[in-house]
Amino acid sequence: MIRAEDGTMKRLASLTGAMFLAASEALAAENQSRPARRIVISLADRKLAVVEAGRVVEVFATAVGAPESPSPTGSYEIVNRLAEPTWYGHGKVVPPGKSNPIGTRWMGLSVKGYGIHGTNAPSSIGHNASHGCIRLRNSDVEKLFEMVAVGDAVELYANRTAELDEIFGAAAVAAISR
Repeated sequence: MIRAEDGTMKRLASLTGAMFLAASEALAAENQSRPARRIVISLADRKLAVVEAGRVVEVFATAVGAPESPSPTGSYEIVNRLAEPTWYGHGKVVPPGKSNPIGTRWMGLSVKGYGIHGTNAPSSIGHNASHGCIRLRNSDVEKLFEMVAVGDAVELYANRTAELDEIFGAAAVAAISR
């Protein structure tokens, strides 16, 4: 048994505890600066990826804003989530159901009026066809809805980057540029 009569062991234990605390605080700060889950959207590819801890978990085909009503670009976050939403627009109110233009799920973004949602026009997926929102097939938006939470980061990119090449594949770049 080691005796700490001279206080050496107590000082060593205190120093070790302080080093552990500093390392834990640094790791927590690093984790806060990088969201654990991100939704990355390539408007050029018309695709959405869920990225967790730097790993692509799922990729979905989307419809994005039409030329006259483009999707916004930038960094946002999910501010609300609604299952079976009611659509309000153009002087109409459409309750949940097959004719609802936002489909079965809505995930509102921190940019007013925009969100990620389903659709009653699945043939629009893969095209620049929305009023700026990101549309998914209802089955896909339901799956995405279960994967994400309020506060998750959403990044919308108009142009390809090296990270988007990694996420969506460089082969997609060749197909887009043809």
